[in-house]
Amino acid sequence: MAPMLAGAASTGDLIALVATRAACYVLPVRDAPPCDLDLPARGERCEVLVEYPRWSMVKRRSDGSVDFIAPLPCPYNYGSIAGRRSGDGDLLDAVVLGPRLPHGTRRSLVAVGVIGFLDLGVHDPKVICSEGPLSPRQRVGLELFFRSYATFKRALAAARRQPGATCYLGWLR
Repeated sequence: MAPMLAGAASTGDLIALVATRAACYVLPVRDAPPCDLDLPARGERCEVLVEYPRWSMVKRRSDGSVDFIAPLPCPYNYGSIAGRRSGDGDLLDAVVLGPRLPHGTRRSLVAVGVIGFLDLGVHDPKVICSEGPLSPRQRVGLELFFRSYATFKRALAAARRQPGATCYLGWLR
């Protein structure tokens, strides 16, 4: 198998890591299923609810039960955007940059980007929200985090015997 990201710089193709039970392959994003969700545009204001403060390790389901305990704390505030649904039927995920915010905090923030993510074969994009512009350092940090998060989620899916690709797709906006 070719090394991950091979040829990406020369062709300019966006790539995605697509997981199967046996291995991971690098494919052009155009080979991922189409994403037809109602995603906020860059610069659009979004009403965000913080459900997991920065440095949280416990991820809960919508009914409040524990879904999993992460091996490492999340370096971002994580929550959802009111009135918008993701491919899995849950509210659209939001990552809030900045200092730790208490659980239940509601803020009107600007969407500064959207990261594409497949979870069990379903689009589950992450809207990046902030009070200021996205810096190059924050952008790289988010890319590294979601690449690592995809690896963890693939392992979790394998342990639970859940089918479907789970991968980081790169920046959608």
